[in-house]
Amino acid sequence: MSTYNEWRLFLRNFPKDTRYTLGAKVDVLFLEVAEALFVASRVERAYKLPFLRKASLKLDLLRFFLQVAWESKSLDTKKYIRMSEHFDEIGRMLGGWQKQTLQKETPASRGGKT
Repeated sequence: MSTYNEWRLFLRNFPKDTRYTLGAKVDVLFLEVAEALFVASRVERAYKLPFLRKASLKLDLLRFFLQVAWESKSLDTKKYIRMSEHFDEIGRMLGGWQKQTLQKETPASRGGKT
């Protein structure tokens, strides 16, 4: 959650014309990623993958809108790089979690014959 707290500090400095549109969109996506990861951490292994995939998709959208914020000069380069580094790390961890979840599925749960 420290990444989100850092983002909230950056959001305060967004120009007013994008703070409540683009900034709010990034903020909502951030929370949706956190929510999907939280749920994935709490459900049984058999139910994790859909939440991990949702988090991955939302993270990709988050990266896209962060880039839009940078390109529109709502977020300066230093802050954009800082947040991108956080998202890259989250993405690596999420990818590893998805891979681990897929590897631990039984062949029957993937549609294979037993």
